[in-house]
Amino acid sequence: MAPEVIVPDWPAPPGVRALVSTRLTGDVRREGAAKFRALLPAEPRWLKQVHGVGVVDASRFAGPVEADAAFTKGKGVVCTVMVADCMPVLLADEKGEAVAAAHAGWRGLSAGVIEATVAAMGVPAQRLLAWLGPAIGPKAYEVGAEVREAFLAKDARAEFAFAPTRPGHWNLDLYAVAPQRLASVGITRVTGGDFCTHTEKERFFSYRRDKAMQRMAAAIWLQSSPP
Repeated sequence: MAPEVIVPDWPAPPGVRALVSTRLTGDVRREGAAKFRALLPAEPRWLKQVHGVGVVDASRFAGPVEADAAFTKGKGVVCTVMVADCMPVLLADEKGEAVAAAHAGWRGLSAGVIEATVAAMGVPAQRLLAWLGPAIGPKAYEVGAEVREAFLAKDARAEFAFAPTRPGHWNLDLYAVAPQRLASVGITRVTGGDFCTHTEKERFFSYRRDKAMQRMAAAIWLQSSPP
């Protein structure tokens, strides 16, 4: 695999393949698009992301569709989400029969995008593995009261993911709250989560840092034939 991408280090079964582009790959919306596609077995199934909880079967569409997560049970179908501070959450069935990718920023996480994705996959949650990809880290992600209230309304135990900074503001740890949401539906095998798109400037795009529309992409698929 090309050195400018990240290959998840997780116990996914044979036949599950995944990667995340970086700043070195280039903006997947522009100059990095061809380089990113060249690493995949097929054209990625792009989503029109709206920070919601919509989930689609990537095997059933070709052009961009409005959703923030996609799953597939089909071989060679590439589920893809774009990110630049929001977290990509990749899911794989331990039997290698299904995979999914979710775009999980604070809005999606608090509204239930993980829960919706797991429900759409139609696989027992106990069989699923999760990997948390590059997102803005807890020391760089200051949020206001509306964000904190959205999470606490969903689960008061999310309080532990917020560290107070100044009046009415907290640093939010997405890498703490995502495993909580995964555990709420029965997924406890969670890896990844040791990145920061905001501080690792040479490696990642960051919307909050750069105020630009450059994007990275996370992709996952089932290999068409055994490796």
